[in-house]
Order: sequence, then C-alpha cells, then structure tokens
Amino acid sequence: MLTKIERRLKIKTRVRGKISGTKECPRLSVFRSNKQIYAQVIDDVNGVTLASASSLKVDEKLPKKEMAAKVGEMIANNAKEAGVEKVAFDRNGYLYHGRIKELADAARKGGLKF
Repeated sequence: MLTKIERRLKIKTRVRGKISGTKECPRLSVFRSNKQIYAQVIDDVNGVTLASASSLKVDEKLPKKEMAAKVGEMIANNAKEAGVEKVAFDRNGYLYHGRIKELADAARKGGLKF
C-alpha cells in the first residue's frame, strides 16, 4: 500500500511524462505545503523559471483557500509581465480540488489561458 506522499509522487511522475513547458506555452507548476502555496511558470526546454508567486509574499493573514486565490492572481500578473499568456497547468500530483482549484480559477480570472 502506498503512502499519501508516494501516491502523489507516482501521479506527478506520470503527469510530467506528458506535460512539458516550452517558451510559447510554459508549465504552471503548483506546490502546496501544509501552511503555504507556491506557483511557478517554467520553461522546461531552457530550464528557466519565467515567473513565480507564493503565499510568503502576501502580508495579510487569510484562510488557506483565499490565500491560494491571491497567489493565483499574483502568478497571473507576474506571468503577463513576463509576456506569457498561455500555460500548461501542472497540479504536481495533487487532486484538482480545494486550494489547487482556487489557485487555478484565480489564475484564469487573472488572464492566463490553460
């Protein structure tokens, strides 16, 4: 039987075999810890992070879901400044639910297409 972390890493490996970021359509990768949430827009071909955002940069104290939405807006703004309009969403093995979904919806509302 797999632990939660092993299951997530197995899913992550499978998904990363299919999703790869290019300069035209980089990968939006999300990492979720127990307290924080992080997002990066990555060009895998050149191995470069084009934009990033995290809940560490938000000054106000918010519930986790609202914090994820705030980070989604931030990553959309940072990606637009870097000249990125379209991304491939990499949920990193996490279920598309809760904080991951909030971040994705906020990034879409911020103008990213995926």
